Amino acid sequence: MAAARLTAVEVVYANRGKALGPFDLVVQEAEIVALVGPSGCGKSTALRLLAGLEKPSKGEVERIPGRGQTSLVFQSPTLMPWASAQTNVALPLELEGTPAHEARTRAVEALKRVGLDAAIRARPAQLSGGMAMRVSLARALVTRPSLLLLDEPFAALDEITRRDLTEDIHRLWTQSKPAIVFVTHNVEEAVYLAQRVVVMTSGPGQLFRETLTDPRLPRPPQFRTSAEFRSLAEAISRDLAVSMGRSL
Repeated sequence: MAAARLTAVEVVYANRGKALGPFDLVVQEAEIVALVGPSGCGKSTALRLLAGLEKPSKGEVERIPGRGQTSLVFQSPTLMPWASAQTNVALPLELEGTPAHEARTRAVEALKRVGLDAAIRARPAQLSGGMAMRVSLARALVTRPSLLLLDEPFAALDEITRRDLTEDIHRLWTQSKPAIVFVTHNVEEAVYLAQRVVVMTSGPGQLFRETLTDPRLPRPPQFRTSAEFRSLAEAISRDLAVSMGRSL
């Protein structure tokens, strides 16, 4: 069963013309999909359609209805600077009417899931970049979504922190199995994180090619150094180059 679907969607802005499409995407329940493509191809626009933050100029968007069923994590943590980690994470629950005590309790549980039980009262300025992103992940997960959307959440982080957070996402996925759509410019990150990688053309983005990766999650030890991983990364890099009118 599909957790979300984009059917022949197009997005046209009055001031800069077509930004996306026609573009089709089907995300199955409990599936992790990565979107890769050149800058400006409409990856983030597709994510906003899935999140319900935009409406398509043409085409149809289908996703699981209901409050809290879809969560979006942006490239920046977008936390309230004056509030503790617990208060930031509890916010989505309080906005949907969950009693304050229950919201705070569930926020603590979500922070523990991302390894931040020692930073519950910390404010964003007291957190490292990786810790702040973990708070954002906890806030996205606290509503127990069926669809989790991640818009280049690791772009500003160092390589080691990025790898740690990728492992966190796999660990969190094994606990609740949401469908995940992950936008990234990093082909190796896409291959490691996702079970399917969707390459988009230059803007306005369309589907160029889909590639299935190893379905095993979390990844087996040494997967990054395996011949399978290297082959997949090279093949998708070639697809990306061709989709941009270049060659490798």
